[in-house]
Amino acid sequence: MTAIKELSMSHQYQDMIVVFNRTFFAEFNTKLELGGDEPIYLPANAECAYHRIIFARGFYASTLHEIAHWCVAGSERRLIEDFGYWYEPDGRSVQVQAEFEKVEIRPQAYEWILSKSAGFHFTVSCDNINGDFEPNRLDFMAKVQEEVTTILNQGLPKRVEMLSDALRSFYNTPPLNSSQFVVI
Repeated sequence: MTAIKELSMSHQYQDMIVVFNRTFFAEFNTKLELGGDEPIYLPANAECAYHRIIFARGFYASTLHEIAHWCVAGSERRLIEDFGYWYEPDGRSVQVQAEFEKVEIRPQAYEWILSKSAGFHFTVSCDNINGDFEPNRLDFMAKVQEEVTTILNQGLPKRVEMLSDALRSFYNTPPLNSSQFVVI
């Protein structure tokens, strides 16, 4: 698929909600929901009988990113708010940014796979706009690309595969192969 076709497709967060909830609610008791300014994952509790992936501001890209984190989280982590992960806010030092990028490689690889499955343009998120330095976006993207290649060679994990298949069916996109994932 060409970048021109990707840009011409319509990607509405409402479609992702429908596709995700159809794919996962029955088996994983998890729904994707629109939230406010900040994304969050909330496990089922006394007030809500199902798990919720709440994405930010109605952005389609936010749905993909938050779902990717859900796909990384194992069954025990999916019982903890925000999967029990740490998050260092924007304005990170060089050392903390390196740690952030290290733990973001796998979720962003899943995000790229899901983006490509939906025919949606992917860009890595270094997420350090107010830091004292400019992160090396191309270096990080190359690490994410390497992880994508590894994942494709080993076979997609179950939840990533389920959603990739559902998205490719919904958007009528071709099967995935490593040549589709190019660092630009």
